[in-house]
Amino acid sequence: MSNRSTPPLTSAFAAPLASPGAGASLAELDSRARDIFRRIVETYLETGEPVGSRTISRGGVHLSPASVRNTMQDLAELGLLDSPHVSAGRRPTHAGLRLFVDGLLEVGDLAEGDQREIEARLLAKGGSLQEALDEASAILSGLAGGAGLVVTPTHETAVKHVEFVALGSDQALAVVVMEDGAVENRLMSRPPGVTPAALAEASNFLNARLRGRSLTDAKQEVAQEVERARRELDAAAARLIEEGLAAWGGEGSDRALIVRGRANLLSDPHAAADLERVRRLFDDLEQKEQLIGLLDHVRDAEGVRIFIGSEAPLFSLSGSSLIAAPYMSGRRKLLGAIGVIGPTRLNYARVIPLVDYTARTLSRLMNG
Repeated sequence: MSNRSTPPLTSAFAAPLASPGAGASLAELDSRARDIFRRIVETYLETGEPVGSRTISRGGVHLSPASVRNTMQDLAELGLLDSPHVSAGRRPTHAGLRLFVDGLLEVGDLAEGDQREIEARLLAKGGSLQEALDEASAILSGLAGGAGLVVTPTHETAVKHVEFVALGSDQALAVVVMEDGAVENRLMSRPPGVTPAALAEASNFLNARLRGRSLTDAKQEVAQEVERARRELDAAAARLIEEGLAAWGGEGSDRALIVRGRANLLSDPHAAADLERVRRLFDDLEQKEQLIGLLDHVRDAEGVRIFIGSEAPLFSLSGSSLIAAPYMSGRRKLLGAIGVIGPTRLNYARVIPLVDYTARTLSRLMNG
């Protein structure tokens, strides 16, 4: 398979696993071990079954089953393979899958038919962002065979007006009016000593710096300016501004997680034998805030990012994998992320370019 168009990959953990029992680097494997390891992983991903030494010896390795078994034992001692029970063959561990994906997996172009289908389905949505995001999730679940995930963008409309309103002696209402008419209200504690004059001072300070800009763009800069201007600001007003910035546009406050294709996780021929893992994965899918937080890590890097099993604490019980990529606005501003979640034996060679191409097509749609 051609490797010329491999999309950029970002590991959940960049450092190679090197200690015995926890994984190994490719440098620790000689050519025989590397070849046998690659064949075992590819066979496992195709069949979902542990792989025996006889299967490998008959697959063109030209080694006896005994020689293959010895190498498999060495790979197991390095933490790359394990066995579900004594009499079974070997299967890759999460560390083994990470090593395979990062160092041995060949990813080619997405099939032209799939490219045309993605473009036709997304671009047919006539510029409706919500419909396009829904369709992207459906596309991923349908073509990848797992569950498709999309995190919607944060609210990027510019601010028109900011105001703090006193509510009793210990509460205040932080109000932001956006240029598109949307109003965001946050109830917050009212720091001790906040007078009507301090409320007005805080409102004026933020109006001067936020008006005409999005909260996402301005929050960090304004927080730094508050720190620099602390001597000039009333102490209570400075604290009110800081708490107001924290309250507005909090993580995930105005964002949705779109999930399509849960049924695909049950239609897997191996799901019946592993219903407990699927049930745990369904539980994971209900953890909206944690999934949004995980996908937010994807927004920090261009290209495809892969989380395998316990690399992400959310998947420590279900042993699932997530393949995700960011989508961007016309100004190359990161807006959100899309991805596919499923068992660790996902078809990485197919799903990686699928997620990458869908994210890039969605970004083109954002450009208008």
